[in-house]
Amino acid sequence: MCCWTGTGASIAANKIAGVRAALCADAATAAGARRWNDANVLALSLRLTSDRLLEEILDAWFATAPSADDEDLANIAHLTHLES
Repeated sequence: MCCWTGTGASIAANKIAGVRAALCADAATAAGARRWNDANVLALSLRLTSDRLLEEILDAWFATAPSADDEDLANIAHLTHLES
């Protein structure tokens, strides 16, 4: 999802059940959002994201899977519980 800052898009997306949207301004944040929080929606700023940066963010987003580490799984379960 995109909007001028990305903030509104992420807020709107997170109102939908089952969505864990992450506003990502760089590749490391995108990878971390996928790995540690099982983020399933990527929010981006149209104002701050260049074509080159977008490519880096998308590469990281699609290359990273959610973590299977017990601590990370507990964090994801906690996030899921907050949705209820």
